[in-house]
Amino acid sequence: MNALLNPVPVIKSFFGRSDENGSGSTNAQSDREFFEICTLTPEAALTKLGVTDKGMEAAEADERRIKYGLNEVAKRKRLGFVGEILQRFKNPLVIQLLVIAGVSYAMGDLRAASVVFVMILLSVFLGYFQESRSSKASEKLRAMVQTTCTVLRAGKEEEVPMSDLVPGDIVILTAGSIIPADLRLLTAKDFFVSQSALTGESMPIEKSTIAGTTTGKGNLDLQNACFQGSNVLSGSARGLVVNTGGKTYFGSISAKLARQRVLTSFDKGVNAFTWLMIKFMIVMVAITFLIIGLTKHNWAEALLFGLAIAVGLTPEMLPMIVTVNLSKGAIAMSRKKVIVKRLNSIQNFGAMDVLCTDKTGTLTQDRIVLERYVDVTNRQSDDVLRYAYMNSYYQTGLRNLMDKAILAHTDLDVERTCRKVDEIPFDFSRRRMSVIIDYEGDHVLICKGAVEEIFSVCSRYQVDEEIHPLIDILKDDLMEEYQSLSADGYRVLAVAYREYPQSKEVFSSVDEADMILLGYIAFFDPPKESSARALEILQKSGVITKILTGDNALVSQKVCKDVGLKMTGLITGNQLTHLSEDELADIAEKNTVFARLSPSQKEQIIRALQRKGHVVGFLGDGINDAPAMKTADVGISVDTAVDVAKESADIILLEKSLLVLEDGIIEGRKVFGNIIKYIKMGASSNFGNMFSLVGGALFLPFLPMAPIQVLVNNLLYDFSQVGIPTDRVDDEYLEKPRRWNIESIKKFMIFIGPTSSVFDYTTYFVMLYVFGCWKFKLASTPAETKARLEALFHTGWFVESLLTQTLIVHIIRTNRIPFIQSSASMALTLTTLSVMAIAVYLPFSPLASSLGLVGLPHAYWLWIVGTLLCYTILTHLVKTWFIRRFGVD
Repeated sequence: MNALLNPVPVIKSFFGRSDENGSGSTNAQSDREFFEICTLTPEAALTKLGVTDKGMEAAEADERRIKYGLNEVAKRKRLGFVGEILQRFKNPLVIQLLVIAGVSYAMGDLRAASVVFVMILLSVFLGYFQESRSSKASEKLRAMVQTTCTVLRAGKEEEVPMSDLVPGDIVILTAGSIIPADLRLLTAKDFFVSQSALTGESMPIEKSTIAGTTTGKGNLDLQNACFQGSNVLSGSARGLVVNTGGKTYFGSISAKLARQRVLTSFDKGVNAFTWLMIKFMIVMVAITFLIIGLTKHNWAEALLFGLAIAVGLTPEMLPMIVTVNLSKGAIAMSRKKVIVKRLNSIQNFGAMDVLCTDKTGTLTQDRIVLERYVDVTNRQSDDVLRYAYMNSYYQTGLRNLMDKAILAHTDLDVERTCRKVDEIPFDFSRRRMSVIIDYEGDHVLICKGAVEEIFSVCSRYQVDEEIHPLIDILKDDLMEEYQSLSADGYRVLAVAYREYPQSKEVFSSVDEADMILLGYIAFFDPPKESSARALEILQKSGVITKILTGDNALVSQKVCKDVGLKMTGLITGNQLTHLSEDELADIAEKNTVFARLSPSQKEQIIRALQRKGHVVGFLGDGINDAPAMKTADVGISVDTAVDVAKESADIILLEKSLLVLEDGIIEGRKVFGNIIKYIKMGASSNFGNMFSLVGGALFLPFLPMAPIQVLVNNLLYDFSQVGIPTDRVDDEYLEKPRRWNIESIKKFMIFIGPTSSVFDYTTYFVMLYVFGCWKFKLASTPAETKARLEALFHTGWFVESLLTQTLIVHIIRTNRIPFIQSSASMALTLTTLSVMAIAVYLPFSPLASSLGLVGLPHAYWLWIVGTLLCYTILTHLVKTWFIRRFGVD
């Protein structure tokens, strides 16, 4: 899918090398065969592929699928168990730990090397198993949203998954369709496609059944060829599938793109934090190495201790915590009818502070009912209904809700009285569509569309059987009636016609001229009862809702009033023309409702809001929404959307409701909140410990903690945080959008970290002067006693350090008063309590001698209880001050 988002630089490298046909595909044989088929007549092309114009039988399609494979482009290949594990060993954090383990082993410190290796295994294998589980769950969720296409099989139209297409299939294409494979067109009517995903060319390209001039041209230049990855803007066509899967142009590009991954803002945030810690680690290790080497005169010991500090500052569990959080969030969101197609979009979803959406189906019920069909004098007219019915019945393009409402309103036997001759499909510049029928001896062009556009091509109007000139004064009166209906919330279309002689068989948009205005059809789309509540909830969640619609301003204004959307301004598409970027950005930010917008104007408004620093989401379901969805920070669509909209989306809603959307936003914020918890806990706690270690190394006659103890301490602390993905997030944190703020994390680390050092230094004092470790300095103290005193000191600080930094998990995880106003999840509570119990047990365990630990006196445990209590209170006070001083991020 990244290829659809920003493929142009890659594609230039493909198409820069030409084979003899001028194409740049890596499969020259497939290119030549495709070129040859496009130069044949439609009948010869069908024969070449062994099919008829009725399509192939299902059994034949199954056989070809076995032969050619599924119609799927290259994806990131699964590497298998060994490959995945090796891939994880390439992570910079893991490589860093491997180097540390190797150096420790080379210097003879087998215990340190073993502990570091255990940490590596924990990070790699726990991450692998958790991500494998999460990936399987995510794939099941993505499978719930399947893109289909219409194919002709044995003379009947069928909806089949796009992956089931095979060479020789005949596909039916209409506005909104994605081109599902590389095709040779068999029929085409006013058929325009966008190839921007392949070539970067934003202008629509007209396609026909004729190849055109082929001399010196490549496949992309053929007029009768369409390529997978492009999409239909208007018109209708039938295409013969020639290449599928990896043999398509898009497939060959995707093979290269599958090896690449575009960094999202979430990835950039994680990377920024990782490099912050690596830079900080380098500085701290260098300082520690020099201090210990110069004061203790043992450079080998200084190096081992420096490496232990490096491990302590390495957030080795970060990849696993991030992956599990994102996957858990995706699964939780699926229960609330929100399907995540791209995991990393969850953070943008939670950070979104502006939601742009159309009103149809979000604010309204998406249940349009035909209420009125009147002539220009506002009298009910069966002629208007009949002509509108024939227009909707015979069109082969994308039927919208109004077409369906017309056809549902009555049932006319039009096939018995008339025959379709031609069609002029809808497009967003004309905003109307026409069908031509053979009716009562004439070819009648029936046009239906936006009132202003119909008025612009009418020169007469009809009342009963009489036809009169449509003069400007009358146009103004008719516009007033239209505006009156619109102000009442009706969506109004105009119906006009013109008769042509039967000798005329081919029509185009130029024939939509000098027409006769017949009347109006008016529809009503009732507001949803839940819309007002949903808008209020979104506003309370810090998300501003803006309406971007192609509908007229009066209808938009009425709907917004009915649902209680506070309007700070209403702007139409015409008002946006000729504005500078700065002017557009100001208008986009200040106003709420934008009406009569073209697809490009929706995209421009989103870019303008982004320039103002907003994280913008766009909810859409139509072909005209796809450019805006790709531009938005998070593209949101619904399961019933057209193919190109679903493919452009990051998030798919199984129910088109703002209430569902709000649930997904909250889940996104929970995911981000838990990731930030780990980052803040690890950064501040590790920084505090390292601050204490460096300070202790300056004045203590021995190392404040042995390297093996630093490593075990860090290993156990990492394990205590494994339950973070299951943790609850405070309601106030979810009230507004959250974004990456590395500066805030850095400040938090600097202010909160040294708080723990206060108690580390008090522990130093207690161990030295209460429990007698100061005697180590006396020359008269025997060597055996010195070793015991050093071990006692190490044990006292090891236990205090591990207990306090594990306890800090419960302090930092919430901005409230811990334990009283906010409690951790059961999983996080169990992991932290387990680690604290291990800290108490280790000095008395069989492992104590191996780790250099000894039993502690009873008085120590009374003192440690007081320390934990004071530490909890002080850290909470500092945290509260920090939040008031710098805010919450």
